[in-house]
Amino acid sequence: MILAVNSVVWTSLMVALLVLPVLALIHMVQQNFRGRHRLIWVLIIVFLPFFGSILYFIMGKRYRRHNPQ
Repeated sequence: MILAVNSVVWTSLMVALLVLPVLALIHMVQQNFRGRHRLIWVLIIVFLPFFGSILYFIMGKRYRRHNPQ
């Protein structure tokens, strides 16, 4: 039983490590950033995939350009 729970936890962690950076990069491409902020976020997400993605979703809104529609 413990082995099954452990396996589920590791599988979930591995999926998060693969999916979060991809989602962050897709979201970033759709957004409008000021200056070099897009390049900086890409580097952060690529070199720190899990933590960089979390940082992007928490702090990335601050660096986007505001476009009233």
